[in-house]
Formats: sequence, C-alpha cells, structure tokens
Amino acid sequence: MTEALAGGPFDMVVIGGGASGLGVAVDAQTRGHRTVLLESHDFAKGTSSRSTKLVHGGVRYLQQGNVPLVLEALRERGLLCRNASHLVHDLAFVVPRYRWWEGPFYGVGLKLYDRLAGRLNIARSRLLDRKSTIERIPNVETENLLGGVMYHDAQFDDARLALALAQTAADHGAVVLNHFPVLAFVKDDTGQIVGVRARDDETGREIEIRAEVVVNATGVFTDRIRQLDEADAAQIIAPSQGIHLVLDRMFQPSDTAIMVPQTDDGRVLFVIPWHGRCLVGTTDTKMDTIGEEPRALDEEIEFVLRNASRYLERNPTRDDILSVFAGLRPLFTEKPGSRATKAISREHAVLVSDAGLVTLVGGKWTTYRKMAEDCVDDAAEVGGLETRPCITKNLRLHGWMRRDDPALPSEGHMEMYGSDAVRVRALLEAEPALGGLLHPRLPYLRGQIVWAARHEMARTVEDALSRRTRALLLDARAAVEAAPDAARLLARELGRDAAWVESQVAEFTALAGGYLPP
Repeated sequence: MTEALAGGPFDMVVIGGGASGLGVAVDAQTRGHRTVLLESHDFAKGTSSRSTKLVHGGVRYLQQGNVPLVLEALRERGLLCRNASHLVHDLAFVVPRYRWWEGPFYGVGLKLYDRLAGRLNIARSRLLDRKSTIERIPNVETENLLGGVMYHDAQFDDARLALALAQTAADHGAVVLNHFPVLAFVKDDTGQIVGVRARDDETGREIEIRAEVVVNATGVFTDRIRQLDEADAAQIIAPSQGIHLVLDRMFQPSDTAIMVPQTDDGRVLFVIPWHGRCLVGTTDTKMDTIGEEPRALDEEIEFVLRNASRYLERNPTRDDILSVFAGLRPLFTEKPGSRATKAISREHAVLVSDAGLVTLVGGKWTTYRKMAEDCVDDAAEVGGLETRPCITKNLRLHGWMRRDDPALPSEGHMEMYGSDAVRVRALLEAEPALGGLLHPRLPYLRGQIVWAARHEMARTVEDALSRRTRALLLDARAAVEAAPDAARLLARELGRDAAWVESQVAEFTALAGGYLPP
C-alpha cells in the first residue's frame, strides 16, 4: 500500500478513518487539496460503525431547547438523503401514547420538528388512533394504549456509508489507507508539524509522509494523538458508552420504528427494524477508559431489556439476543468530569495546537459533512493552502442511485452497493460457486467477501464480516460459524497461506465473543 504514497508531499494528512476523518478527506480532496487519509485499523472500526443507524435531527435535542443544533442536523439529514440515497432512506417512527396529554404534547413538538426541516422535510408527522398504532407497530404493549404520534427521520448503514466516503475520496484522487497507524509527528526546526511517521501494518514498513497541515479526526482517541504532539495535553474527550441489542425481527415485525420518549435515565429508546433484524438501544454510561473494543456492561443490557419490555407486548430476554454491540461517544468537554455526559453538547469544535495540529472533536454522523467543511476551512488556513469553496453539499457519494430508480437492487444485501451492484452480480455470474449463502442465518453471499477484498479494501475477516457485510452485528454466532469460509475466500484473494487463515479465524472468534451477552 505504500506505493500510493510515492507522489508526496501532500497538502493534508488526515488521521482517522471514521465519519469525521473520512468527511474531511472527501471535502479537502474535492476542493483540490492533495489529501492522504491514514486509519490505524479499518474504516469505521470504532464508534462510527456502532451507532443507532439513524440520520436524524435529534428529537431529544429539541426537547432540550437546542434549536440551532436541530436545525443544522435536519438540514444535513436532507442533504445526506439526497447525496447517498442508496444508503440513506426514510423511516417512520411511532411514539406510543398511554396518557391523554401525550398526544398534544408530542404532537406539537413533532410539528415543530417538521417546520424546522423546511423544504428538506421527509414527511409530515401525524396523530394515530389505537388501531392504526397497532397496525404500524404490531408488538406494541396494548394495555392502556390510546394511540400514537408518527413522525419521520432517516435510517442508514453506518459502516457502509463510511466505506462510500472512503471510495468517494479515492474516486477524486485522495490516497486512502486502512491498517496504517500514525506513530509520531514530524516537526521542523521551529517545532511546527510538517508531517507524520506511519506504519504499513501488512508489511511492517515505516514511512514518513510530509504535508502542509495535519488533521486529527480520531474520535474517542483524539487525546492519544494530541499527546503525540504535546505529551502533557489536557484531556478534552469525555467518553460515554452506548449499547444496542440485536433481536429477531419478530420483536418489531413491521417497517416502522418505535421511539420511547422517556427511559429510566431520561434518554430516548429506539426499537428499529434494520437489515431484517430488530435493533434496540441505547444507553449513556460514563466511561473512564477508552479501548479498541468496548464491551456492553451487564447492567446496560438489563437497562435496555427492562425499558424495551415496558413498550413491547412480547418481551425480549437475554436468550433472544443475537448480538450486542457497544460504542463510545467522543463527547467534547473542556472541563472533564464536571458534567454528566447527557449534558455535554454534541456540537463540534476545531482546535489548533501551538505546533499546528488541527483537531476536530465532537459532533455525530448526521452532521459529519458540516463538521468536515468547518474543519477544512480552518486547516487550509493553518496550512497556508489556497482558499477554495466547499462543494460537498451537492456531491453524490460513491454508488449513488435514486431510490426510485428501478435498477436499484431491492434485496437488502445488494442495495448497499448502489450502482456497483451490477458489477457485484457480474462477479457472481462469472463464478457460480460464489453465489451460495455464506451462512444460512445470514443474507450474504460468498461472492460478497471476494468483492470486499477486490474492491472495498477489506484486509481481514473482521473487516469483511463486521463492516463490509454486517454479519457480526446481525448474528454473532452465525458470523463465527461463517468465519472459516470467509477466511479461505480472503486468503485466496490476498495471497495468504493456511496459517493466516487459522490465525484470522481464531482472532475473529475471540472478537465475536464480546458481541454476546456476558
């Protein structure tokens, strides 16, 4: 992979291949700034593949009175629906009503939500009677149910959107590398950052990459990178853990989601149809440590099951959990420990160190594009780059297709490819042995693992089963059973031997154990 770096130096080095870093790389490269992005593991390995899978304005932020944040998020939601229509789509939500006052209370609030979205609104909210509510969310708790309020937000596949951003950046000429950690900064005689020293994990080779400016967009690992620049840099990230349970679709068999407006700790809870499964979450647990693979706490699992059961006729238990995944929110605070994480704003900030390191912190998936725009504006100034306008408001992402295009695949496991689906199908037709299911409980075909290696930069079994496909999240046990076949397919494509296959299966099996309840 180091051959791609031979044409340096670059205008910008971006550290981090999650939503923020990928957004910055797309924005910078499409402005004409020669950009390289370095990800230490895989694209969206961390927080960016562990979200609630919603592109939303934030009903909870509206309750808190943070209208500017809601306005920005709703505007960005509309742009993302337009620019990544093969990955982002409308999802109806119902808030069940059990008290008479909930109708006008939530109804008025959601009408305001519609108004704030303006011409980019997806669909109008409306009140539902009891019968219509049950038709929309058949497993809803019916005792004392009066009706519901329905509104609309958008749903997406976070890891696949991250990959689309990586491909978009590459389509426009950026160098985008995964499994390529940054080890140190390169500084000139005045102490200013002029590049990074990084390692290709596949070969072990270290390389120095020069650039006019370096951007730190590493989410919860922000402080680690800042401390490579300044060893005594104060902590500015207050991590908060959120978990999600993945259940069989029978727990919400329709195409409508449930929004529970008030849980034990004052958060909202979602019960969402996703890839033929039911996704339930989330939590908000203050964490003191940051790891590569956060694990759901026993009390978090109990919290989600308990609160979901209050609104579901058929109550889920631990035995029903197909997978559980945890993510760390990179909440930004200048006074760590001074406030509960729910009170810390999800708005973003751009910081610049004395040595010229540009750091992007805060935010969420919905606003990644605006975060990137603000960051590149500041980074270009720091690096002395030519001022050029941002074009991403109208930039279609890799694979774009209109949702009403009859050529858009209707099968969920193929729809994620958008316009690339034609080539994926051609691969399957050319090699019929690849057309079989990877596992009977998973929707994916064997050829999709091959496609991931050839065209989507998948280098490990985890890359393929966790993020190119979502097998690990949909059914952790099935993913483990599919791992040997996936490893053999990858080994054939990547030129690996039997020892690599054995090692990859062992590593993935150990990883997947953390996606099952403790």
